[in-house]
Amino acid sequence: MMTNRPHDTAIPEIPDAVAAPKGRWYLHLVWLVPIIAALIGGWLAFKAIWDQGPTITITFRAAEGLEANKTKIKYKDVDIGEVKQVMISEDLTQVIVTAEMSKRFSPYLRDDTRFWIVRPRIAFGQVSGIGTLFSGAYIGLDVGSSAEARRDFQGLEAPPVFTGDVAGRQFIIKGPDQGSIDVGTSVYLRRVPVGRVLAANLDQDGAGVTLTVFVEAPYDRFVTENTRFWNASGVDVTLDSTGFMVQTQSLATIVLGGIAFETPDGTVAMEEAKEHTIFRLFENRAQAMKAPDKQAIRFAASFTESLRGLTVGSPVEFHGISVGEITSIGAEYDAHTQTYHFPVEFSLHPDRLARHFKNNLMREEDTGLTTKDKINALVEHGLRAQLNTGSFLTGQLFVALDFFPDVEKAAADWTRDPPELPTIPGGLSGIERNLSNLAKKLDKVPFDAIATDVRHTLLSMRTALQRTEHLVQRVDEQLLPTALATIAESKQALQSVERLTASNSPLQQDAREAMRQLGRASQSLQTLADYLDRHPEALIRGRKDDNP
Repeated sequence: MMTNRPHDTAIPEIPDAVAAPKGRWYLHLVWLVPIIAALIGGWLAFKAIWDQGPTITITFRAAEGLEANKTKIKYKDVDIGEVKQVMISEDLTQVIVTAEMSKRFSPYLRDDTRFWIVRPRIAFGQVSGIGTLFSGAYIGLDVGSSAEARRDFQGLEAPPVFTGDVAGRQFIIKGPDQGSIDVGTSVYLRRVPVGRVLAANLDQDGAGVTLTVFVEAPYDRFVTENTRFWNASGVDVTLDSTGFMVQTQSLATIVLGGIAFETPDGTVAMEEAKEHTIFRLFENRAQAMKAPDKQAIRFAASFTESLRGLTVGSPVEFHGISVGEITSIGAEYDAHTQTYHFPVEFSLHPDRLARHFKNNLMREEDTGLTTKDKINALVEHGLRAQLNTGSFLTGQLFVALDFFPDVEKAAADWTRDPPELPTIPGGLSGIERNLSNLAKKLDKVPFDAIATDVRHTLLSMRTALQRTEHLVQRVDEQLLPTALATIAESKQALQSVERLTASNSPLQQDAREAMRQLGRASQSLQTLADYLDRHPEALIRGRKDDNP
């Protein structure tokens, strides 16, 4: 009911609401676009999450050339990941790189997988990473062979020498020092590069170095248990008793160094060496290829002459065959004789000498004689130790064992340790001693008296020469004119004889006529003789004319 109030205007009456019947719901086309977009977005998000690979961390010492969301991780030049974050470690000593890897590469992230930064690099005569000058640095990867998965890695500061897909074997080499060998140094077989050095580490006791080398297939099959490795770095210059020698493996090893290996000829064939077999690193090829000595006998020899040029390691030779080496050089003073002598100890290897005999005469079981008996017999026959000059160019000495039949009797001293062999001066020392003895003998020669006698002899010869000169002068003055006259008369007589004996001379004509008369007289006598032979009675009765 409505009431009238002053100054109020009339308000129309509002009708009551009437409920409408419930109808069907329809989706307008305008909602299709956001729904499809949401579905596509959800699918993309799901696919991104599904395809997302594992996230790994790689630790490097420095991050030179690495950029987040730009630097790639590559395997055989194929992108398999990307760097997402580069940050410093809490102790500020390393750089931690967070990277997202491809999902398909997740099974290959193993415990021994290796990562390194690829940059332009020049090392050991090789140039690598030149392409990064234009494309920028990237992270390289080498898949390991371990079965254990891993997500955090310690990156390499330098690229590995060989990747895991290169066939070959690794070997361990131990040597006294590293020399010029380093990671990446080439390994040679008969001057052909067949591998490289993978690692070089100092031994824990500091007494040597351990090298890990990799020999590529198929050359690794030439490494046997009897193979010898030696340091082929630089130029090997040797000045010893054998002279002056210069050896080098190749021109590259002079600057970059190298390791060479070879199996000695004539050795027993052995199986291929297993991976990680340990070998010894020799200083040079001569030591590496030397046949191993199975037996060593220690001896000593005491010398009185100078040992200048004799060093530890100098050879000991028997008739030119190397049978040992010098092991030590000492000096001793003999208070009884107040003289110095110098004992030299050396090792003899009977196996070296036995190689030159068809029958092993050095072994006790082959001869029935002990080493002492053999040495005593040899010394009795004149075996002596002698210092000889191996090379006049270097002045190096060596100990020579040889026989001297005319030497004084001596014996080996078996009371000393090691036993001492008798010696004899040799080489230049013997020559110097002979010259010294000659000089002493020359000092005893009375050269002053000889000079006086020679002076008197020269004076006598001078007087004789003066007399001879006077005699010649007298001959020239007195006898020469008479001799000339005699020669002239003889010449005239010869001319007269020549005229008489000429073919047209009267004497020759008279002689010819006389010869003719003599011929006729001879014929008459022959006729008379024939007649008397027929008529011997004519000597009494006379010749009677025969009647016709």
